[in-house]
Amino acid sequence: MLKSLTPKQVEHFEKHGYVAPIRVMSTRQALELRKRLEDFEHSDSALAKKALHVKSHLLFPWLNDLVRSDAVVNAIEDLYGENLLVWASSFFIKNGNDPAYVSWHQDSTYWGLSKPDVVTAWVALTESNRSNGAMQVIPGTHLLDQIPHRDTFSENNLLTRGQEVAVDVDESQAVSIELEPGEMSLHHVRIVHGSPPNASPNRRIGYAIRYIPTYVRQIQGEDSATLVRGVDTYNTFEHEPRPTEELDPAFVSLHQKIGERNLNILYKGAAQQQQ
Repeated sequence: MLKSLTPKQVEHFEKHGYVAPIRVMSTRQALELRKRLEDFEHSDSALAKKALHVKSHLLFPWLNDLVRSDAVVNAIEDLYGENLLVWASSFFIKNGNDPAYVSWHQDSTYWGLSKPDVVTAWVALTESNRSNGAMQVIPGTHLLDQIPHRDTFSENNLLTRGQEVAVDVDESQAVSIELEPGEMSLHHVRIVHGSPPNASPNRRIGYAIRYIPTYVRQIQGEDSATLVRGVDTYNTFEHEPRPTEELDPAFVSLHQKIGERNLNILYKGAAQQQQ
């Protein structure tokens, strides 16, 4: 029995590789999370860059609550069953009139995971629309195998390696995923997607949470994940603890260790690494 999604939404995900919008919190709650985020950004913390780009849920209890929330996880369970891990999370932020963009790519390219049974919950803390650089997807491309990619390391590309698909993309087929604050989209790890720069004066803030069933393995080295539902009988990932206070020094140290290990996976074989 489905817990959150309708049969039509499940069918849409299976056929097209994405589903949206899904309301997971009120607009007021989304604005409260945005305020927490921006309070941290304004604190001038030396951790600002890494804290927001790598497993943010390990440093902030309010984000750990979000990745575990029934409103989000119930939808993931409807797609991939009751035993679920959060493999990663990160913010995708575009400031007003920001040249930052995301090139056309598949998420699965450098993640080192054993199966393409991976779904991203993209939670909007602001409006995300055509004017401010909303994510775009090419429906149905999740049914393709892994597509060759090339690294660009372009300055304004928000992706780790500036990776982009090494084939032509029919942009006439692109669908913009427009969300209101407190809504999320779900997309499959192999769907070709990207997003243009923010041409508006307003910030666009999204929080991407990567969920995997517990049977998925990391095949490029040691890795860790957060068990958010069910049981893990496979135990191929080190289980991550749950933070109880913001920027707990023990969790900051753990976060740094995990981040360095993950970068070794993401940059494996790359011509250069992020500094």
